[in-house]
Amino acid sequence: MDLNLNDRVVIVTGGAAGIGRATAESFAAEGARVVVWDVTAEPKIDVTSRESVERAVDDVVKEHGRIDVLVNNAGIVRDAQLVKWKDGAVVSTMDDATFDAVVNVNLKGVFVCTRAVVPHMIRAGRGVILNASSIVGLYGNFGQTNYAATKAGVISFTQTWARELGRYGIRVNAVAPGFIATEMVKAMPPKVLESMAAKAPLGRMGEPDDIANAYAWLASDAARFVSGAVLSVDGGLVLGT
Repeated sequence: MDLNLNDRVVIVTGGAAGIGRATAESFAAEGARVVVWDVTAEPKIDVTSRESVERAVDDVVKEHGRIDVLVNNAGIVRDAQLVKWKDGAVVSTMDDATFDAVVNVNLKGVFVCTRAVVPHMIRAGRGVILNASSIVGLYGNFGQTNYAATKAGVISFTQTWARELGRYGIRVNAVAPGFIATEMVKAMPPKVLESMAAKAPLGRMGEPDDIANAYAWLASDAARFVSGAVLSVDGGLVLGT
């Protein structure tokens, strides 16, 4: 896209697969120096651990001298109904461990990583923070009490930090994907995929590159006056919710 991201130092959390990998590749194609943090790649970085993240930040600054962009992409899904009821009785509930696991990665992880990176951006007088929300963070979704809550929380993070950090030249934005055809999603039954695609006015699911390109644009100077925004990349799905 020729977004002039040459030599920008970019951290992508959860960058080993799916949207995260596509995002890392997109930034690299634009000439950025990309650092991937993931629990499935070396070195393993646990975004929920302050110690792990702060060590990783120090390593990036020592090697590259600065951090220009942080993409808070890491996230997990653990679906369950709040209360599943059948024949007049409780069949199951979302247990504490399921709730806590998603909150720890999707919400606390964003907080921990951003808190560690921001001081370096303040010293530099510039920076971009990009957060992964979701369309379910805007409108909720059946069986996703934990996930939807975290993605709504990420929007609040984005709006709050845009207010707090703008004075230091730091922009903060979120991207809210719709149904994206990652490898994990494409493993679902064809009928489910067809149903997901049919819900979007464009009549198809998105590709990881669609989200990656949105992140790259938001990180570039082409979006220099965009901050505190939530960009829906969902094929128009938001219109039908």
